[in-house]
Amino acid sequence: MERILLIDGSNLLFQMFYGMPARIAGANGKAIQGTLGFVGALLKIVRMTEPAYMAVLFDGECTNPRTELDEAYKANRPDYARMPEEDTPFSQLPDIYAALDALGICHAETTDCEADDWLAGYALRYGGAYAVTIASQDSDLFQLISENVRVLRYRGEKTVLCDRAYIWDKLGVTPEQYAAFKSLTGDSSDHIRGADKIGPKTAAALLNQFPDLEGMIAGAGEIRRPSVRESVLRNAARLRLNYLLIKLTGTTELPFDLPEMVWQYKGQTTTEVLRAIGLR
Repeated sequence: MERILLIDGSNLLFQMFYGMPARIAGANGKAIQGTLGFVGALLKIVRMTEPAYMAVLFDGECTNPRTELDEAYKANRPDYARMPEEDTPFSQLPDIYAALDALGICHAETTDCEADDWLAGYALRYGGAYAVTIASQDSDLFQLISENVRVLRYRGEKTVLCDRAYIWDKLGVTPEQYAAFKSLTGDSSDHIRGADKIGPKTAAALLNQFPDLEGMIAGAGEIRRPSVRESVLRNAARLRLNYLLIKLTGTTELPFDLPEMVWQYKGQTTTEVLRAIGLR
């Protein structure tokens, strides 16, 4: 089975930019630590997965449709516009794009959605016939895991390839239940408030009792613990909103057709790539 590798570009950039120990300057004195980490991690992921098709997808500076549903969505994120440019990961995006161009890898920024929506689109469109790996630390992507779709959480030698068994062992739910699970528990990283009295263990227990979120709300009278039953009923509107915010439908128009994503690794090193774009 041929392999597709999808990189959550913004997620990897933030991971590398803030994960490097200190500012590193390139040949022209410009800070390159994020670019250095990004290219190095990307090439290691490539060697792990050996893809025949590949794309790197970034969140663009566009209106997020999910904030129209809930203005609090991601409202806890830093205001990078108020920071000195060199202190933000975005300052190194032009160099990262140049590196991807030097490698011949497709890349794009969203204009009317989130990168997660594109990742979902590719996973749902091609996951039946191809082995799809999504490289990201974003747990929302767990809902896309299937027989042929896995999420790679890059951590150097501690990298984890998450499949259905991983989700069940870690959370006690299936990937298909993950959006409902997260709707119940909330997500502090995206500023999504869950239902009070419901933590991960209780959420998993509820989803083992009921087939889905709507079934849980409709059958709330069968929930034994009064505090949990009352929380589900009291927060029903919130839970439905959370589900809309978290659920990835994969219906967004995609930036590349599969033939455009054909790619083969030719053994390039991080130093060679940085040298090719004038940073070494």
